[in-house]
Amino acid sequence: MSFFEYALIGFVVGILTTAPVGPVNIMAIQHAVHSGFRQGVFVGLGAVVADTIYAAAAIFGVSAVINFIKGQSGLIELVGGALLIIFGFKIWHTHPHLNNKGNGFERGFLGDATAAFFMAITNPGAILAFIFIFGSLGDWRPQHGDHVGALIMVAGVAAGATSWWVFISATVSHFRHAIDDKWLDRVNHIAGVLLIAFGLLLYANLALDAFG
Repeated sequence: MSFFEYALIGFVVGILTTAPVGPVNIMAIQHAVHSGFRQGVFVGLGAVVADTIYAAAAIFGVSAVINFIKGQSGLIELVGGALLIIFGFKIWHTHPHLNNKGNGFERGFLGDATAAFFMAITNPGAILAFIFIFGSLGDWRPQHGDHVGALIMVAGVAAGATSWWVFISATVSHFRHAIDDKWLDRVNHIAGVLLIAFGLLLYANLALDAFG
């Protein structure tokens, strides 16, 4: 695969792992609603640093593991696809709430980014999500030893996550008076559908390999 394809896949993974509405998304939305676009982006950038660290650890670690157990790659893709589908259904049924109390806006840009970083880096589900996603990519993932390809995919993850925070902060700051819990539900529904579709796509790829 080309470096552009690795970057594009990383970009999509970055969005898929960032879009589900969790604590950092709630925090970014609150700040964008009350303080504007830049404040929302700064919150997101703290989480981007944490996600980039986890993505790098996952893709380099998974590459080494998959290279060591090549015979089990099909099973890993099978399990990974199932977990993506389950995760997608879980996100679909999650109902986040936008609470306007106790936001702590006095921390400033650096404080907001730092708080978001620690919120994201202490989430054990984040590293597992990256491991399962990268482990399920099969031939779409850089092979063991392709450090340049792996770095480009990690950069794609960072770019995708950053793009999400720019998009959500711009959208929220522009439509700040229309943001409510129903809007957050729609975001989770879209993210859930995309994760389920990604899992089904992995199964379709496995089927083509098996019967092709």
